Amino acid sequence: MASNLVSKLFRPPLTQLVCLRSGSLFRGKGAAAAATGTRSSSSGSPPEKISRYPIPYKKDLPYDIVELMEEVESKGGFLPNVFKVLSHRPAEFRAFFAYYNELMNKDTGRLTKADRELIVVATSIHNRCLYCVVSHSALHRIYSKNPTLCDQVIVNYENADLAPRERAMLDFAMAVCRCDTITEQHFKSLEEAGFDREDAWDIAAIAAFFAMSNRLAHLTDMRPNLEFFNLGRIPRDKSKDKAGDGN
Repeated sequence: MASNLVSKLFRPPLTQLVCLRSGSLFRGKGAAAAATGTRSSSSGSPPEKISRYPIPYKKDLPYDIVELMEEVESKGGFLPNVFKVLSHRPAEFRAFFAYYNELMNKDTGRLTKADRELIVVATSIHNRCLYCVVSHSALHRIYSKNPTLCDQVIVNYENADLAPRERAMLDFAMAVCRCDTITEQHFKSLEEAGFDREDAWDIAAIAAFFAMSNRLAHLTDMRPNLEFFNLGRIPRDKSKDKAGDGN
């Protein structure tokens, strides 16, 4: 079950990333750091704080959650901190990622994976969520192959180089995010951009789900992995991959 979930949660970005290996979850000295919501640093600097809540020891977590974490880390090269932080409450962890998967990885509707990530970035900016802005900007760069658009959206989406359909999509997402009164004109504007009412539900549901996620990140003081900051900014060197395949 965990294997099926991880393939849906992170396909293809975390399974195709070229990034630094951070090692197995909670190994050695990292175990003590994990219990206090910090992670150790190999440079000798003070450990980086991940959460203000305790992060469980691996041995204390349910098997399905450990299996999911290990597979995500194995395929992606590092374990996003949201997995560690939310494992503090295993039942809610499962519910969170089940709904995340339904919203972000569905194959129906007119929203692309890049569209979905752009909605998360724009609304998370409004909600001042550092973790979601950084992590989902990285995923947008990977899906869209556009390394600069999210940076523009982060500053001001209204001035970003958006296509008309992207602008209509974000206008609607932001209306939901701000709790504006939703009128028929909102739906009409979406329809003029090529979206239908089911797409409107998807846009709104993503904005709503990540409003919750943003606030959990605020509560826990969740910090983004350093690996996220550069993902999708530098083109992948495919010649190295080919050289590795030949050995």
